[in-house]
Amino acid sequence: MTTLFGVCTAAFFFMSMVILLKIWKVRKRDDDNPLPGGSMGWPFIGETLEFVSCAYSSRPESFMDKRRLIYGKVFKSHIFGSPTVVSTDPEVSKFVLQSDARTFVPSYPRSLMELMGKSSILLINGSLQRRVHGLIGSFLKSPHLKSQITQDMHKYVDDLMGSWEDDQLVYVQDETKQISFQLLVRGLMSLEPGEDMQFLKQQFRIFIAGLMSLPARKRMVKLIRGIIKERRKKADIVGSGFAPRDVLDVLLGDNYSDQLTDELISDNMIDLMIPGEDSVPLLMTLAVKYLSDCPTALKQLEVITETLRLGNIIYGTMRKAMRDVEVKGYLIPKGWCVLTYFRSVHLDETHYADPYGFSPWRWQGKDSSTTCNFTPFGGGQRLCPGLDLARLEASVFLHHLVTRFTWVAEEDTIVNFPTVRMKGRMPVRVRRK
Repeated sequence: MTTLFGVCTAAFFFMSMVILLKIWKVRKRDDDNPLPGGSMGWPFIGETLEFVSCAYSSRPESFMDKRRLIYGKVFKSHIFGSPTVVSTDPEVSKFVLQSDARTFVPSYPRSLMELMGKSSILLINGSLQRRVHGLIGSFLKSPHLKSQITQDMHKYVDDLMGSWEDDQLVYVQDETKQISFQLLVRGLMSLEPGEDMQFLKQQFRIFIAGLMSLPARKRMVKLIRGIIKERRKKADIVGSGFAPRDVLDVLLGDNYSDQLTDELISDNMIDLMIPGEDSVPLLMTLAVKYLSDCPTALKQLEVITETLRLGNIIYGTMRKAMRDVEVKGYLIPKGWCVLTYFRSVHLDETHYADPYGFSPWRWQGKDSSTTCNFTPFGGGQRLCPGLDLARLEASVFLHHLVTRFTWVAEEDTIVNFPTVRMKGRMPVRVRRK
């Protein structure tokens, strides 16, 4: 017994010394590059409950505002199971967004990563990510596609609005989803309205509404794999050198060390559909809401930029540090997450006067792309490749709506979590001019 007690005592002493040594090393490192101030909250759950509670409120940024007052624009927390550095500093966020995979990689909950697919452009890193992103981005910016999208957008909007009657109650959020999803899928895979489009749309809404439904994803993958198989057959017949019609042609036509597999292509086709069901329709819907509240801004060309700033359809990004990183005197330890929270930057009165006011005039004579205080589409190597198309679609839709109709909006509110949307789907009563 005495021997056992002695062994336990020695082991306890040894463990204590190891822990003290680790604490000393951390403190020594932190003296040189201190962790940002902040609280890690409760054991295990950290500050997640307060973060989510604020996210469901009308002021999601209140979680950040409270801590910014105490700790500054960069602070530490513990949310969604991970120790996290939260950045509401545009310069720190810019550094994180522009860093490569040797420093930061995307970080999402494990269940979400499984549903995205391991080959998703949202998850892959390094040269493969740059290649896929570059191929998709170049095509989405091509004059050919912009011309096609503009023609299709005018046609779809004409068909949609042509059926509207005076004093009809129109749900803008539903109508814009109808247009945007069809338009994007046509640009991705040249799929025309019809049975396959309807099936894809139905499954995708199940996929999104269920916060990512695995069975719905599998059904979509099966359809897309069939399209890929047929496209490969046609490519063998036609041969190389033909002009790509859509994103699928671009990816199938590139030989990159055999890494652009059918799995990778189908994973990314699904991920690229998300803007058509979510962010782009919401951009149009929120623009209608803000214009309804501010009729004098109807003729202001900068409404889309202001909608992106105030609406914050994408609230921020999550990254994980692959090594100890120092930025602006702060330490981000290896393995910690970084939340770059765009919403707080866009609503910061030090960057924007009357930040909660809808004022398109603030953008007159300014180029929003030159400032790190405006990042509605992210930044760096993962900047949204379809940002120009999103603006184009919204511009065409608003042009038709403003020039052909007057409307009166019914009462509705913005829901900010887990995604931004209108609670009542933005009902408006329309009348032809």
